[in-house]
Amino acid sequence: MNYSTLKKTAALSIASLLVVGMANAQTDSTKTATTTTSSETSTAKVFGGIGQYNTFSIGISAGVTDGLVPFSINSTNKFKADLGYGVSLRQQLSHTFSLQLDYLGGKVHGIDKEGTNKYGYTEYKTSYNAGALSGVFNIASVSFLHRKNSVNFYGSAGLGLSFYKPKSYTDVNGNTAAYTNTVKELFAPVGAGVKFRLSDAVALNLGYTVNFVQGYNFQGFHTYPQQNHYSYTYGGLEFTLGSKSKQNLTWVNPVAQMYDELYDAALRQEVEALKGRVTNVETAVSDLKKDSDGDGVADQFDKCPGTPAGSVVDGSGCVIVFPKPDSSLAAKPVATAYSNIQFEFDSSVLRTSSYPVLDATSADLRSSGKKVEVDGFASSEGTAAHNMQLSKDRANSVKTYLVNSGVDAKKVKVKGYGETMPIADNSTEEGRVTNRRVQFKQK
Repeated sequence: MNYSTLKKTAALSIASLLVVGMANAQTDSTKTATTTTSSETSTAKVFGGIGQYNTFSIGISAGVTDGLVPFSINSTNKFKADLGYGVSLRQQLSHTFSLQLDYLGGKVHGIDKEGTNKYGYTEYKTSYNAGALSGVFNIASVSFLHRKNSVNFYGSAGLGLSFYKPKSYTDVNGNTAAYTNTVKELFAPVGAGVKFRLSDAVALNLGYTVNFVQGYNFQGFHTYPQQNHYSYTYGGLEFTLGSKSKQNLTWVNPVAQMYDELYDAALRQEVEALKGRVTNVETAVSDLKKDSDGDGVADQFDKCPGTPAGSVVDGSGCVIVFPKPDSSLAAKPVATAYSNIQFEFDSSVLRTSSYPVLDATSADLRSSGKKVEVDGFASSEGTAAHNMQLSKDRANSVKTYLVNSGVDAKKVKVKGYGETMPIADNSTEEGRVTNRRVQFKQK
């Protein structure tokens, strides 16, 4: 097979792949537009992470190369196709972005149809091998018309290292020369393409890439200050790597995925169950608040249902019966000055019931100018030392009250006797209560 036949075969193969890819994509689009099968329903969750998908794929490509590039200054001006090929490994990092590692190889053939150019050469042939890392951006990755994307448009840009060797270059006089060594230069591939989904595991890629070489001698002759470049028009197949149970992230439609998750049967059952529980709670709360007789006590706690309106009830909903006033209690007893002041167990805090006696005592001391000794006592619980200090604290509490009410502090003397000098039996609770006291001694 000669070289011309090889190029024709490659072109025919690419055309065949394009027809097959478009037919499969159209069939798949029609299928997804008319019916939704269980295999097309996403089992992945919207925020479930990238691990839910297959993200790696490997691709092969073949196509034609040429030294002519649109919208640029070219060293030759006649289209002359040659063979290019490539292998790629790609990882999809999101719905719209992936990283791709490429190996590219082939030949570039340039020719000047007018027989000369500004560099003094008419033709060149260069072979190359190159590797590059590129970012690939899905320009259109979401279809609002179909559940699964079938056609993706993408752009790419990257940076790599190219090893090339000009096999021959011819000047205007017909002299031909060639490089004996391979040249190594950085290059930047920039391209665009379209991808057709043939199945969940196979895709057809068609694309066009311009490779900008940093050097000035890709054609063999120097083209300074114009850097060199060449194009690669290709078709190829891409194969998904990973479990068959996972989707390829490249073809996932986030809109359809959110719809599927929202209408997932299990999720809807959970929502309905939750609504039922909320209804039960609302009913229980309504029952707790129900008050049939309007007395302010819920029926569940009302022990006296049917209370007449306007009745004053207790916490159980029963009417409170107020006793008639006792005329014998109409006149409050007058507090007697200098009566004993009682205290709670292990406490030196004055009771409010002691205030009337203290007020009467204060009034008498202020009006008469008498002096008084305030003696504190305690019951027998605890140690003798503790009770001694407690009795002094109780006496000081009484003195503080008297002084704050206007009695001259110099006329009030304080003593503590602890648990000594009890006036009742400390072996009984009644006796101990009586012994927790302060007594007044008038002078």
